[in-house]
Amino acid sequence: MKKKTKTTMIKNHLYNYGKITSWEAITKYKATRLSGIIFNLKADGWPIESEIKKTQYGSFAEYSIDVKSSAWKKFEKNYRSYNVR
Repeated sequence: MKKKTKTTMIKNHLYNYGKITSWEAITKYKATRLSGIIFNLKADGWPIESEIKKTQYGSFAEYSIDVKSSAWKKFEKNYRSYNVR
């Protein structure tokens, strides 16, 4: 069986849940460079939006799929057939 990469795990998380934070990426997938993975996914055409969330302890980015974009509708159709959950 082929090992899933961190990028694949992040893709699947975004596909299944629609959003992810760095903390989720670290605790669930041991992915410490979520911003780098997101950068590469955006370069590959994933319609990902970033929103800065502020708390009393600081701020963090929450990345989500822009499900309203035409790019996602086309991309989702293709992704479903290649998804390796």
